[in-house]
Amino acid sequence: MVKNITVVGAGSWGTALAQVLCDNKNQVMLYDLNADIVKDVNENHRNARFFEEVELPSSLRATTDLKEALKEAEFILLSVPTKVIRDVLKTINTQLTHKVVIINASKGIEPGTHKRVSEIVMEEINADYLEAFVALTGPSHAEEVIQRSLTTVTCAATVVDRANEVQKMFTNDYFRVYRVDDLIGVEIGGSIKNVIALAAGILAGLGYGDNPKAALITRGLVEIKRLGVAVGANEETFSGLSGLGDLIVTCTSVHSRNWQAGYKIGNGSNLQEALDSMTMVVEGVRTCQATYEMAQALNIEMPIVETVYEVIFNKLDPREAINQLMSREMKPEFY
Repeated sequence: MVKNITVVGAGSWGTALAQVLCDNKNQVMLYDLNADIVKDVNENHRNARFFEEVELPSSLRATTDLKEALKEAEFILLSVPTKVIRDVLKTINTQLTHKVVIINASKGIEPGTHKRVSEIVMEEINADYLEAFVALTGPSHAEEVIQRSLTTVTCAATVVDRANEVQKMFTNDYFRVYRVDDLIGVEIGGSIKNVIALAAGILAGLGYGDNPKAALITRGLVEIKRLGVAVGANEETFSGLSGLGDLIVTCTSVHSRNWQAGYKIGNGSNLQEALDSMTMVVEGVRTCQATYEMAQALNIEMPIVETVYEVIFNKLDPREAINQLMSREMKPEFY
């Protein structure tokens, strides 16, 4: 059955997911403030800012008018940086006139409040307009999805039937969606893996190889589990696509903007220089701050996260940071 879906945010990920939904014969409207991108999509069937050589489905429409974009929407797919997501939701709330399902494809935790995106949505969207919230997350790079490369992700929702619906809405011969009944777990795993990816990039920038990369991914997963379980997630979730799967792809691929930023820091740039050189948002920086704050508040041991925090916010030398990690008190692997 054809669905009416509005994708908020015409960045690389929003555009790639819009293509998936169009391929599945849905009615898709892409909303963005950038008039040049909107014109490119409508007139040339391209988003050359992000995918210069990719021709988008002719059925994909775009607009800068939020009221128009939301008028017939049954589903709203959020694909904007978490830094602005609260403000975007406030604006959406003023334009809604009917109930919708909100699907979030962004990954992050809000510093200060330590809120996950689902919690921010509940705060900012009037209950009369919110039918359900669905998190769509997992090991996926927009650069590959736009090429229709084989991809598997997962989803979790506040209403199980809506998770089933989203699963069917996105799944096709190259994009497969699984379902998990653990919204907290998929949001935590999808967010904190970006902090570990910063660390992976720093290691690569310093010239380290595969041995420390494997150690980092393994021990990073331990830290994600510790925090996730402490806030109510199921430990099993972190062995799945939104945990281990997302961690592997983000820590090992040059497509990862978090890895890229970490690499620049390991190579001698400071945080601001690294961020200024990036064309897209590095979610791991804000999430690092939020995760560090959560770990401190909950008294949870997260040495990798704490070390990344010291490197990017307090300018600890990366090589000294590694020395400190490697010289920590010896202990059993499982405790």
